[in-house]
Amino acid sequence: MSDSTEEKIEVKNPDQSVQDRVLEAIDMFRPQLQADGGDMEFVSIDDQMRVHLKLTGACGSCPMAVMTLKMGVERYIMDAVPEITEVVQDMPEGFDQNEYNDYL
Repeated sequence: MSDSTEEKIEVKNPDQSVQDRVLEAIDMFRPQLQADGGDMEFVSIDDQMRVHLKLTGACGSCPMAVMTLKMGVERYIMDAVPEITEVVQDMPEGFDQNEYNDYL
């Protein structure tokens, strides 16, 4: 028995496309966001193997969203799909970065 509390994230079928594996990892992580009233939408994977997501619900306006994205979602997805280099948040149309910075 191991003392490690770190769980290895395994995607069930390694023959799936990268996008399918990312979507599966997102679905596995999603309940953690939904428990706090948030969620995320998959947008795309770009040529640099960065996953683009939109955080929605409570996560969309939370000042801790960047930390959640980087320390939670990104880490989870990159563990499950090693080809991914980064997870970035796509801001909604009409988003005012200055207004968001006022929360920080």
